[in-house]
Amino acid sequence: MRQDSRKIRFGLWYDFRNPVQWRQPADRLYAETLDQIAWGENHGFDDVWLSEHHFVEDGYLPSILPVAAAIAARTRRIRMVSGVLLMPFHNPVRLAEDIAVVDVISGGRLELGVGVGFKHEEFEGFGVPFKERGTRTNQSLEIIRRALAGESFTFKSEFFDFKNIKVTPEPIQKPRPPIWLGGFTPAALRRAARYGDGFTVPGASREVYDQYVAELKKEHRPTDNIRFASAVWCLLVSNDPEKTFAEAADHVLYQVNNYNKWLSAAGHQPLSAELHDHEELRKSGLFQVVGPETAISTIRSMADNVPITHFYSWTLPPGLPPRWAQAHLELFASKVIPAFP
Repeated sequence: MRQDSRKIRFGLWYDFRNPVQWRQPADRLYAETLDQIAWGENHGFDDVWLSEHHFVEDGYLPSILPVAAAIAARTRRIRMVSGVLLMPFHNPVRLAEDIAVVDVISGGRLELGVGVGFKHEEFEGFGVPFKERGTRTNQSLEIIRRALAGESFTFKSEFFDFKNIKVTPEPIQKPRPPIWLGGFTPAALRRAARYGDGFTVPGASREVYDQYVAELKKEHRPTDNIRFASAVWCLLVSNDPEKTFAEAADHVLYQVNNYNKWLSAAGHQPLSAELHDHEELRKSGLFQVVGPETAISTIRSMADNVPITHFYSWTLPPGLPPRWAQAHLELFASKVIPAFP
């Protein structure tokens, strides 16, 4: 059976970055983005994914849950996903309380996507040893799962000491809001199978999917109805791709080179070699501006290779106002989403 005959959920993806060279009033950027998300839920978008980083000059979103609450207050259907929230920097009990409150505000529409983090500056800033990130995340996930399930519990470890905890109010979703995890390493796959309810990674391969399924089987977790999310890193739909590419290329170069610098400094594989100009960006494949039919075939090809249930892509290159992306979103909503009934 072709994967595109299955329902794929389509998501928006924002980080609220506001680079100094294209600085916008912060309140306007946030307000217009919230307006766009509210528009999106009425035009076929199912989810909004939010990313977290800290101490970045351009104001990269550091606080996902307040934004999720603001989205919840403006919408009725769209689901909010923290993709990803950096777990080592959060007190898991306080986080569980915030998750529960946002789930109540939203009527049960919050999903928790978690990562271990990789930027050394963030670990230094919060005073968290980098080598502890995996163990802290695993323990935090255990605490959060128990707290959100309504348990009364005590938890003591080298990092945490919680006594007689019971989180109230309880979340709307039962047994708790879904948890997403992702990554490429064996440890990340094991963590996802043990603690998560879904797996998310941009540019997923069939190999990663199969490894995730194998880890689920090792944990005696069900492998039917797997929730698997992936992305084309930046895919825009346009009736004039060359014009759109030219307008956004400098902004995407900024974003790609930032991530490359961060990943390389952390000892991870960068997205690409350092990109110096528009032509190098085009050749990298990280920024695709295409017509609707090409977008449909790109997503269909991904879904034929990996049985994704959720698709997302960066909605707004850093420094561009949300209204710039509106025409491209309208085209995606009217031409691409209907091709995946």
